[in-house]
Amino acid sequence: MIRRLENKDLEQTAKIWLDTNREAHDFIPGSYWEKHYLMVKEMLLQAEVYVYETEQEIRGFVGLDDTYIAGIFVRSKDQSLGIGTQLLDFVKKRKEELSLRVYQKNENAIRFYQREAFQAQEEGIDEDTKEKEYLMIWKKQNG
Repeated sequence: MIRRLENKDLEQTAKIWLDTNREAHDFIPGSYWEKHYLMVKEMLLQAEVYVYETEQEIRGFVGLDDTYIAGIFVRSKDQSLGIGTQLLDFVKKRKEELSLRVYQKNENAIRFYQREAFQAQEEGIDEDTKEKEYLMIWKKQNG
């Protein structure tokens, strides 16, 4: 089931954020993510966040800032089960256009977003990490 994030979900959701960032971005020191953990935890409650839950367990979530996807995060043991796709489909139904930034070294994420009809629009550098990234955009097709 996909639903809006509630206060009671915060610990599970923040842990998924930290764990999946460490795993997916092994080219960035783990201390970078740990340093941002408390700030992100606070931001989660203020953002538009939808969780994927089964049996009272959060298995993944998507965070939005209007039409910008701040991230889709799925627990490592639940990846490749379609949860990320379901979360993305859920927000696609609510928005006409979506954008996101993804590190160029995160090839799995790039392939996922390309499969989901996102197109790389420009290259840039993440000022915090100095890593190259793409801005990717999806637009709803009429018809």
